[in-house]
Amino acid sequence: MADQIDIPPYFLCPISLEIMRDPVTVSTGITYDRENIEKWLFTGDNTTCPVTKQVLLLEADLTPNHTLRRLIQAWCTLNAIDRIPTPKPPVDKIQIVKLLNNAKSSVQSQMRSLRMLRSIASESDRNRRCMESAGAVEFLASLVKVTNSAAIEKNMGDSNASNAVDQLTNVSDEALSILHYLQVSSTGLKNLMGKNIDFVEVLMQILRNGSYQSRAYAALLLRPMFEVADPNHLISLKQELFVEVVRVLRSQISNQASKASIQILVETCKWGRNRIKAVEAGAVSVLIEFLLETTDKRACEMILTVLDQLCGCAEGRAELLKHSAGLAVISKKILRVSHLASEKAVKVLHSVAKFSATPSVLQEMLAVGVVAKLCLVLQVNSTTRTLEKAKEILKLHSRVWKSSPCVPRNLLSSYPSC
Repeated sequence: MADQIDIPPYFLCPISLEIMRDPVTVSTGITYDRENIEKWLFTGDNTTCPVTKQVLLLEADLTPNHTLRRLIQAWCTLNAIDRIPTPKPPVDKIQIVKLLNNAKSSVQSQMRSLRMLRSIASESDRNRRCMESAGAVEFLASLVKVTNSAAIEKNMGDSNASNAVDQLTNVSDEALSILHYLQVSSTGLKNLMGKNIDFVEVLMQILRNGSYQSRAYAALLLRPMFEVADPNHLISLKQELFVEVVRVLRSQISNQASKASIQILVETCKWGRNRIKAVEAGAVSVLIEFLLETTDKRACEMILTVLDQLCGCAEGRAELLKHSAGLAVISKKILRVSHLASEKAVKVLHSVAKFSATPSVLQEMLAVGVVAKLCLVLQVNSTTRTLEKAKEILKLHSRVWKSSPCVPRNLLSSYPSC
């Protein structure tokens, strides 16, 4: 019906060009629909007014334009269009602080307050940012630490305290889930890492002892924390963390948790001796098994990125070669997933060919089709880095492979045997 009626232009949101349901005015005097401008400000990390391009005062509240909303509602009624309901007032810091204070009392009161906080967080990006600015992140992290520690102590000290342990665990799990749903900002994550260095230890305990759901939330929370963490924190990570992250991968709790665990390895294996810690935790064999099963493009790219990092050390290459499908699955992913996946796969093969090329390894590379795939790379549209690495591998071992019927003579004739 609305498509056949001329809608007054000032009823339309400048962002979506649709009728505004909850018009709000920003500091530049332009009115937008609340949902659209909040998405612009909080999800896109924009700081300017979409229309005027002037810098907005992000700390200032969006001012509801009640007059315009009433005009829109009246117009909808007159034109037989579904009346836009009056929006409920947005949550403010005072309400959040009150809920946080209530959550500091009894366990029952904590659960009620936490469920309300979770509901508020699920409504909008604005609510999530409001909760963060009210101190919800620090409070929830503290609650996870306290309740998780208390649950462990009760579990160890009293075999009849199962009900109390379950209640404490439920509080910890609820707080952990809210932290995940808050989608904490980079600044908030850095503060969390800086002020709560032992919070990583708590999440590690949850990865080790928690339920499937809490372990998944712990992995999903660790991923963004490590993405913004100071390298000094990442260098000093304990071996136990890598053991638990690999265990999450092996358990395949959920697709999200698996991807988060792989991303954790991507972020941490760049630093110090973390590559060796990951290898000793069994990461290589688990990643190869995962690579054999998954068809997800992003997952393949991340796994090959981690394997490239791990094969930068002798221990990683040894584990790759120990797996019966290691070389074969790496070769299989070349030219089948993406340019990035091909580049990372060829880099893995380059590390093996350069530093671990025993006669048996070279024969296996020939037998499982690695050499033929590298020759194919030279003939298709590959990235420059992938092409150069493939050429170098073939050149390194041309004397061994030149007599093979699967290798085109015109390719290997370019490479001297000495």
